[in-house]
Amino acid sequence: MDLRGQPADRAAVGLPALDRAAQELAGRAAGAGGRDLGSYRLWAVPVLDGARRVGTVVTALSSDPYRESARSALVGSVALAALLVAGIYLLSRRMVGRALRPVAVMSEQAAEWSGTDIAQRFGSAPRPVELAALADRLDGLLDRVAAVVRHEQQLSNELSHELRTPLARVAAEVEWLMARGRDAADRERSHRAIAADAAEMQEICRALLTEARAGSHRAPGRSELLPIVEAVATKAGQGRPAPAITVTADPVLPAPAVGATAAVVERILVPLMDNALRHARQRVGITVRSGPAGAARIVVTDDGHGVPTAVTDIGEAVFAPGYRGDPDDGHDGAGLGLALSRRLARQVGGDVVCVPGAGGGRFEVTLPRG
Repeated sequence: MDLRGQPADRAAVGLPALDRAAQELAGRAAGAGGRDLGSYRLWAVPVLDGARRVGTVVTALSSDPYRESARSALVGSVALAALLVAGIYLLSRRMVGRALRPVAVMSEQAAEWSGTDIAQRFGSAPRPVELAALADRLDGLLDRVAAVVRHEQQLSNELSHELRTPLARVAAEVEWLMARGRDAADRERSHRAIAADAAEMQEICRALLTEARAGSHRAPGRSELLPIVEAVATKAGQGRPAPAITVTADPVLPAPAVGATAAVVERILVPLMDNALRHARQRVGITVRSGPAGAARIVVTDDGHGVPTAVTDIGEAVFAPGYRGDPDDGHDGAGLGLALSRRLARQVGGDVVCVPGAGGGRFEVTLPRG
């Protein structure tokens, strides 16, 4: 059997080994059969003359080309798969980047607006559904930021409004103390006045800051109402020969306790008293009486011109922050007192309303019983 026509890679097995394997296959009685030898596959087929075998044909085929082809196919497949994955990644990244670019632009706009112009909004301009939902959420976020900023501005304005009067008194007392020729009694009186005004400013800050704490929905505390009303009237009438201030209480009303601290009740009443004293001609009255559902009611009246009916009919404008009935009346107020009074009253579950009509100004405060 001559295998010289086989490929040159037979040297890996050796021609003698192939010849011996071929001789063995040819000598088998069964005739046809196969055998693996290294990287070769040998197959024997008998040559028959009728029923008699006259010879055997043995062929050998190397599997190396097939293995090389399989290896090449595997390497090519891996390389092609890697290129395909890389191409899909780059394409997907480009497509996702283009799709998310409007989101990034909207986020940057929202961040810029929240720091510079909180009035800007995305609105309801035509957008894809997903971007429309994002615009709505960003607008809601900007609304909350604006509400927080407005609350901080309101608190700052209210603090400045409430602190202005005692601070002016402190400045006047200090200026008076620095003048020459003051005896010990005068200096002691000024020191006491400064201390009292400083304590009042401290109480104002404590009351307003406590009320403005995040998460505070109702001001805690309980206080007796009538002593607070009398103290506010006494303080307001100090150094004022006119108008006269009178405090009355319903004779059948027991000393009512209200569900608010004394500091909060005082901050509710002080702006109403200041407003009444500013517009009164000869008298200011404070009446404590029963209100609806067991609540306590404080009525502050004056004999001035009163609030025009048209003003209270149109959205109760007197309680709008910054509203002033007569900007040219010579009073340097900022129009925040009545708004603060109503906000504090509602914070503790009560209210402040303006009752229009002839006979002067009339404001009614309702506070829950404590």
